[in-house]
Amino acid sequence: MLNPVAIVGQVILYGAFAAFIGYFATSPKYRQVADDIALIKLSISHLGDRECRKRTPEELAKLPPNMRAPMDCPRERSDIRLEVDLDGQAAFRTTMHPTGLYKEGVSTVYKRFELKAGTYQLAVRMNDNLIKPGFNFVKEAQIKLAPGQVMVIDFNPDRGGLFFK
Repeated sequence: MLNPVAIVGQVILYGAFAAFIGYFATSPKYRQVADDIALIKLSISHLGDRECRKRTPEELAKLPPNMRAPMDCPRERSDIRLEVDLDGQAAFRTTMHPTGLYKEGVSTVYKRFELKAGTYQLAVRMNDNLIKPGFNFVKEAQIKLAPGQVMVIDFNPDRGGLFFK
């Protein structure tokens, strides 16, 4: 036979548990950033270029005929140098190293910048082959960030390199 006291006790406990879950499902309010802050997220994964060199005629002559490729390209990938400037000031500098046992994998970086909402001059420069001087990918733009906005800096060689979205 069911005990009425046990049933009332279960109803009270289940009700208290539901109220507890209901309260924390809606309160306190979670905010990723303050109301007047915007985010810039730098998220890049890229294969560095191979650091190839041209073989000399003497080197080619020493090789068997079936091995005479004019370019010598090692398995390893180049490190990638990346610079981010905000309003002409250095905001982030890094050298990304390739992953993998033989350093043939992708180089990855993730960085998050919290800024007051407003207008900024943003410049991003990247060199994926450190044998060559300078930067082979450059993107500069004046950006306007609204409160709560999240802007992403990414890289896609099919879209022309660096881009902001």
